[in-house]
Amino acid sequence: MRPAPLSVRTKDVKWSASGNLIVKGITIAVRPGLVVGLLGPNGSGKTSLLRLLSNVLTPSSGSVEIDDEDLRRLDRRRTARKLAVLTQDASTDFRPLVKDVVMLGRIPHQSGMRGPSHGDHAVVEEAMEFVGLAHLAERHYPTLSGGERQRTQLARTLAQETPILLLDEPSNHLDVSHQYGLLHTVKGLGVTTIAALHDLNLAAACCDHLIVLSGGKIVAAGLPTEVITSDLVGQIWEVPCEVSITGRPPRPQVSFFPDRLP
Repeated sequence: MRPAPLSVRTKDVKWSASGNLIVKGITIAVRPGLVVGLLGPNGSGKTSLLRLLSNVLTPSSGSVEIDDEDLRRLDRRRTARKLAVLTQDASTDFRPLVKDVVMLGRIPHQSGMRGPSHGDHAVVEEAMEFVGLAHLAERHYPTLSGGERQRTQLARTLAQETPILLLDEPSNHLDVSHQYGLLHTVKGLGVTTIAALHDLNLAAACCDHLIVLSGGKIVAAGLPTEVITSDLVGQIWEVPCEVSITGRPPRPQVSFFPDRLP
């Protein structure tokens, strides 16, 4: 059974690399169970923020908290039981089977040298079925297409059974139907999810809340209808556009007009 979702907070988080301030005092509060989209152009700080949230990077100042507990107090195993991370691309020089890649998600729940239990195998099979990869369980991971590899990594994160998911460009390599399917799948889990996304319409359609970064700072945050406006998109992404509101519940839809660029 997947644990109940947890809250995620940052308090004035800053992070520097090579003397340059990359993340510039970010404060967020994500309620349990929400799907939050991180938006922003390349270099805006999305991936760096996710790495801070995942305990891969340590803040230069400020704090990251999971359910009011400072992330720095958690060791690697406890961190891995609270959050799972899906990166943009995961490659390997080895030739593991798909089912073995997904089984990596069970490591935080195992102890000693006993190896996977019947329960672990059941979770892995369910995760592969959930993302539509059960028929590829015996395939070697390097032989998969980019989209199949991405879904394999998603199955690994699901098999980890954590209350928090951190996704860095999860729709990378996926066709349109699988992009929407992936995020709707994640949304149906009921866990707290923070996803860095580049597709504004995908984010608007699938996320409960959006945060827009630019230059390492938050420039907008709120409901999709509050955040995705023609003025903001034009200012941050520097492409002329029009935004319409459609559907129930209402969602913004962005139409870009690159031919109008000066």
